[in-house]
Amino acid sequence: MKRLFTLFFLALMATQVMAQEAEKDTTYWLKEIGGGLNFNQGSFSSNWKGGGVNSIAIGTYLNGRANYKKDKWSWDNTMDFIYGIVKNQGEDGRKANDRIFLDSKVGYAIGPKWNMFFSANFLSQFAAGYEFNDDGTRTLISKFANPAYLTTALGFEYKPNDEFSLRLSPLSPRFTFVTDKDLYLNVPENYGVPIGQTVRKEWAAFSLLADWNKKLSENVSLLVRYQMYANYETLAFDTIDHRLDVGLNAKVSNLINVSLTTLTIYDIDQDDKIQFSQGLALGIAFQRSTFPKE
Repeated sequence: MKRLFTLFFLALMATQVMAQEAEKDTTYWLKEIGGGLNFNQGSFSSNWKGGGVNSIAIGTYLNGRANYKKDKWSWDNTMDFIYGIVKNQGEDGRKANDRIFLDSKVGYAIGPKWNMFFSANFLSQFAAGYEFNDDGTRTLISKFANPAYLTTALGFEYKPNDEFSLRLSPLSPRFTFVTDKDLYLNVPENYGVPIGQTVRKEWAAFSLLADWNKKLSENVSLLVRYQMYANYETLAFDTIDHRLDVGLNAKVSNLINVSLTTLTIYDIDQDDKIQFSQGLALGIAFQRSTFPKE
């Protein structure tokens, strides 16, 4: 619960920073920030015949980007934070969503729609994750920085507008962190990190990142982000990592927001099958934007 309030507090602070920066010269900046707090609840009387369980779910999210462009140089920054918990009657609280994504990229234009770029992004989660057993016990399988991924990339970017970008990097070192050296006892694969070590270094690799941040209408926005990572040393069809994030936000009123998020992952170091999660929420939301001056 503390993490929820911490993240929402960060959202409010970020809004204040954006408001202060908006008073300065924003000629070269495009800045957007949005967030929300969602609450879902369900309850049933003791004689309810339709079946069901009392439950409470709380979630929060914070998304933002700050993109700078002047002459041939550009600097794009993105953050994507999501955290949510659900509590069913008779069960311990469980995570419904948990994501930390930070990305920063410096580009230099070599054509009207093409850049050379260098980037770094960080991917992890806020809280511990558990596998819940049939006997009522739980097994720790992940937590903050367990795992965490720091991916760097040098290559070429296709960016026809402020909504879409495609990065192709033939040189993309990645560092996978598992700081708990005992986690392998519960997760034998240890997320690809050699047992007894805290980091796995992959120097020779190719990466692709496609990002589409589209405002479908005045009150509806869509975010689609696809990431692919292939290690040259272990290159095979089933060793290529894929991750697809999709988020759809609809603003019902000045305060009320509906959001749908999905996450699809294939990573053989985590599981040999595709992983999928989905969340639908209704709650309060805010958004603020500043755009480059004409």
